[in-house]
Amino acid sequence: MNEKRRYLPLKSTKELKRTMGRYYAFSKYHRFWGKPLGRKLAWVTSGAPVELLRAFKIHPVYPEQYGAICSTNKATAALCQAAEGAGYSQDLCSYARSHIGSVLRPDLAPMQGLPKPDLLVACNNICGTVLKWYEALARHFNVPLLVLDTPFLAGNLTEHAKAYVVEQLKGMVSSLEEITGRKLDERELGKQMGRSAEITTLWRDIRRLCRARPSPLNAPDLFIHMAPIVVLRGAPQGTAYYRKLKQEVSQRAAAGQGALEKEKVRLVWDNIAIWPRLFGFFRLFSERGACFVTDTYTGGWAMEISQGDPLESLAATYTEVFLNRSPEFRARQLIELIRDYNADGFVMHSNRSCKPYSLVQEVIRKRVTRETGVPGLMIEADMADPRAYAEEPVRNRVQAFLESLE
Repeated sequence: MNEKRRYLPLKSTKELKRTMGRYYAFSKYHRFWGKPLGRKLAWVTSGAPVELLRAFKIHPVYPEQYGAICSTNKATAALCQAAEGAGYSQDLCSYARSHIGSVLRPDLAPMQGLPKPDLLVACNNICGTVLKWYEALARHFNVPLLVLDTPFLAGNLTEHAKAYVVEQLKGMVSSLEEITGRKLDERELGKQMGRSAEITTLWRDIRRLCRARPSPLNAPDLFIHMAPIVVLRGAPQGTAYYRKLKQEVSQRAAAGQGALEKEKVRLVWDNIAIWPRLFGFFRLFSERGACFVTDTYTGGWAMEISQGDPLESLAATYTEVFLNRSPEFRARQLIELIRDYNADGFVMHSNRSCKPYSLVQEVIRKRVTRETGVPGLMIEADMADPRAYAEEPVRNRVQAFLESLE
């Protein structure tokens, strides 16, 4: 047991590093002497229909995931300052600021920034910021920008809303055919949908294994090992990795081996990780035996892929992303997680950068506590910008919260 972190590291982490290393190496060298090797590269938002891009042999790269890399590599503050110096407000999403900073100052960025895109693909199912962010990138690189508009779901997905998104997907297909010079291969799209269904099922199974007591995984494990489900969704490499991870986590659960040395408290996390303080922050909990057995954030990639016509399936899957749903839906989601995983409490990250995720949290917190009887703690910070993290106030609130659970 690692005494400093007080939780058991996964052996699969080495394979994770190799898998992600190969992904970024391919991203960087997908061109040879300036000539594309049969495929183009797109920068895409995390909620974009990547299966459609892969069917056109377009390699997807994710600036949001890169924003997390910048933060864990302690580069975010300098990159944000570079963007702010160019006129971008400090109130903007720190993923956007750090990524724009990496475009402006690649010398400050991990891997010297991301490889330049041939096109950009944005979907507003996660937030509206991505649209303006990608519009700025499109102007900078002078490349095509494809946008998928998903209507906000106050209730369930209606046939009218699905038809609206399907029509846009058809328009996106026409644009991709023009950009790539290829016709859509519907059989290939079907294969991509099948691969996405397989990898998301594996990730969902891994998360469900944490219902065991003690939980075989803690929040840092979930956040770190979610990387392939984001960038390799639908890719064979991602599926192969999660098969190995599931085997290791299954063995832990069967042996009664917990992520923590001694699990005393079970918690649920809400919102994106605090990347610049990932281990330091969660150590405040693990040193007192508090384990985060599940969360809402990594569950966003454990969705069930809708069956049927591929375009209708894409429309339903990406419109029903949990951040595109009502506060009532999100409250029910958190309530179900607390009950399903036998949690003693929950912690909500009031994330300065992610307004759609954070603005309704207080309403959700009160409802969840009222219906489950378990307490919820609110922590104010930022997912990537370390300048928004105040060590002592956070420590004091965490300690008081954990004392109330003992």
